[in-house]
Amino acid sequence: MTSLVAEQLRLSDFDYHLPDALIAQEPCPVRDQSRLMVMDRTTGAIGHRIFCDIDEQLIPGDLLVLNDTKVFPCRLEAKKVSGGKAEIFLLAERGRNVWDALVKGGGTAGKKLDVAPGIKAEITGVGQDSLRIIRFHGVDDIRGLLPEIAKTPLPPYIKRDANISDRERYQTVYASHEGAVAAPTAGLHFTPELFQKLNTKGIELATITLHVGPGTFQPVKVAHIADHRMHPECYSISNEAATSINRAHAEGRRVIAVGTTSLRTIETAAANTGVITPGQGSSTLYIYPGYHFKVTSGIITNFHLPKSTLLILVSAFASREIILSAYRIAVAQQYRFYSYGDAMLIY
Repeated sequence: MTSLVAEQLRLSDFDYHLPDALIAQEPCPVRDQSRLMVMDRTTGAIGHRIFCDIDEQLIPGDLLVLNDTKVFPCRLEAKKVSGGKAEIFLLAERGRNVWDALVKGGGTAGKKLDVAPGIKAEITGVGQDSLRIIRFHGVDDIRGLLPEIAKTPLPPYIKRDANISDRERYQTVYASHEGAVAAPTAGLHFTPELFQKLNTKGIELATITLHVGPGTFQPVKVAHIADHRMHPECYSISNEAATSINRAHAEGRRVIAVGTTSLRTIETAAANTGVITPGQGSSTLYIYPGYHFKVTSGIITNFHLPKSTLLILVSAFASREIILSAYRIAVAQQYRFYSYGDAMLIY
């Protein structure tokens, strides 16, 4: 697809009908027992499997790139001085007790909110895109209390309160670097036992880190998809990971991103030369049809929202027509959608 055609694509071109009943409200009882749609992006051929059998779809020498970011409890219930309800969604720590946050209710500068007995949050500044700067009072370091007083930040389409089990299930089994406000959900299907199967078959793993930000839930508000801009997200790639990915790519082995966050990270790091550069950085990479993939040859991903940047991304990896056809099949076959839903392997 030429860039001219891509620039003419409208957001409405990435819409599809999804019954509410197919939006997963709970995780699969066993992580690797979710369903797996397998799709050849060239022909559009589709197969239906169980995720625990994904090793049968991979070949020795394939490299899976995993995002090991860890979700932290960042949703704080609060009360205004008047007694009304408010909510603080912590995003990033600026310093001890000072955070960037989103505030629902009572969000003007100078306001103070009660978050726990003896602990107040003061809004000290207002930034762009509804951002607020919050300073906590009455506590030495609020971060240490978050596991006790904050909730897991489930996506807005999960219409229930987070419970204690979400602390574990809305987290990959390999999560190790805390900083995300949303899980890299394609990784939720993996188990230690499945990793052992993959190792036995000769599947290689590399881990990178991209801290998923609130932009993953932000709706696209432009009519033409090329006009959208991504929010920055911080990433880190170790020397070991960069070496493994570059070697696999140079040897012609498949580099398969586990999730859109892994894909965006490695494509960002390879932007100039096609070779992964290790180190830390910030990604604003927006992938839409017409994008030339430099490293990635496969992706494991969940089913995404209509008119979302994630659906647009996978439509760039395959094609809009093939992806929307696959989604229609997934609806007909009653796959489960979104964060706690089923998965796709596209190669």
